[in-house]
Amino acid sequence: MRVALVDDHDLVRDGLEALLERLGFEVVLSTRSGAELLARIDVASPDVILADIQMPALDGISMVRELRDRDNPTPVVMLTTFDESDLLLAAVDAGAQGFLLKGATSEELVAALERAQRGERWLSPVATQPIHPRLGAASSGKAGRIDLGGRELEILKLLAGGYSNKEIARTLHLAEGTVKNYVSDILGKLGTRDRTRAVLKAITLQLV
Repeated sequence: MRVALVDDHDLVRDGLEALLERLGFEVVLSTRSGAELLARIDVASPDVILADIQMPALDGISMVRELRDRDNPTPVVMLTTFDESDLLLAAVDAGAQGFLLKGATSEELVAALERAQRGERWLSPVATQPIHPRLGAASSGKAGRIDLGGRELEILKLLAGGYSNKEIARTLHLAEGTVKNYVSDILGKLGTRDRTRAVLKAITLQLV
């Protein structure tokens, strides 16, 4: 997999580049700014972009928005040292496919990049504090209005971890079709149209 790496801290970027190459990825672009990524991405042609969120001049989220405004669909996994659900929401709204804490394991990094390349999402667990009310009620006191059973909550937590239906089925020893039905029920009860919004609303309501 061809990866473009964006981080304004040289030591962090160099360490990530060495780690990615050791894990079998090809780093085709390594830069310290979102602006440079935008200027060079067409030539580098990466499969996935791994970018820090907090950067001077053009931060990671603004960089993703600019990419999407250019109709560039290259998947982006955002890196951050801050365990904040507001950042997760902003990253997803901008068009990022992944959100990963810098304290993540190598296995989580690989999984996030592989999922992003497949068009899937990876949302690293974040603090379950209320976030911006755009997704609905921001008060945890309203969580009781969502009537989710024990199995649905189990599946919702796995969705928040980025698990696919097949992986959830294997983890919980269920048929994949059964998991699909559960996911549809969860989306309906949360009043959301897709898995990502369901997870974000669940974080808002402190269900996960």
